[in-house]
Amino acid sequence: MIFILLSLLLLVALLFKFLTSDGDFTLMSKRHAKREEIEDKVVWITGASRGIGEALAKQLASLGAKLILSSRNEAELERVKNQLTGKHAPGEVKIIPLDLASGEELLKEAVQKAESFFSGAGVDYMIHNAAYERPKSIALDVNEESVKATFNINVLGPISLTRLLASSMLSRGWGHFVVMSSAAGKTPTPSQAIYSASKFALNGYFHSLRSELCQKGIKVTIVCPGPIETSNGFGSGSTTSGKKGTFERRVSSERCAELTIIAATHGLKEVWISDQPVLAVLYLVQYMPTVGYWLMDKIGANRLEAAAQKGNTYSLSLLFGKKKAT
Repeated sequence: MIFILLSLLLLVALLFKFLTSDGDFTLMSKRHAKREEIEDKVVWITGASRGIGEALAKQLASLGAKLILSSRNEAELERVKNQLTGKHAPGEVKIIPLDLASGEELLKEAVQKAESFFSGAGVDYMIHNAAYERPKSIALDVNEESVKATFNINVLGPISLTRLLASSMLSRGWGHFVVMSSAAGKTPTPSQAIYSASKFALNGYFHSLRSELCQKGIKVTIVCPGPIETSNGFGSGSTTSGKKGTFERRVSSERCAELTIIAATHGLKEVWISDQPVLAVLYLVQYMPTVGYWLMDKIGANRLEAAAQKGNTYSLSLLFGKKKAT
């Protein structure tokens, strides 16, 4: 009887922990970032001018990292740089304005510049955070221009930067790619089919890359955030837009950055960052795919309607909304 009671208590405790967690169980078991893995390391962050990228820059600076910040907006990069405090900031923070869709030649120039900073120390961590996300729409309504723009920034840009950086990392026997993917890269995402497709592609490439190069000193950490709230409002990187005044549970960009750094410094291969119910959906699709896909099919049409009305696209009520005929 005592054994049964203890088992029930343990089950209740685990359920409570799951319901209140904002990350997967493995990530939650790592309580703090390892400062020694970051201090004096060169970290290059794309999409660093706002949202998760800005939060990453501030937290990494406080841990003693030497930073290279990139985005298309140089003025915003300067703003972020001037707000940094830490061992090397802002004196040893470098800026490289960069458009990931600019083509391989310009990306090559950016890589050469990044590797020349800090007495030619090279890049230790490459954080692929920049992302392109269009407003939600029906999959069949997305035009070719939008598809190309999404894949140029979300997939082709990070792959090109990775290929250009990998040779010097391999010669040093060390390098770590941190990839800000998305929960949309793990589960079907009605109203975000192209964005979801780009993140699935990103996951496939970088998991394969790690398997090929892990024995040569190259690490890869893939981070899959669900809905994220930024200080600039809803929507940045892996987030989606929401109607002001509509309640949606979202992890803050600061918390997402904190968990990302914990994941990277502990060498985790893939982590999920999200509040419920998205976290539960990730588990279902991963471990019970038939049930997970059934669930996504059930909410698909209702999510499209919620997106069109700029409402809560993560609500449990989508399971029970009236499905309109198509």
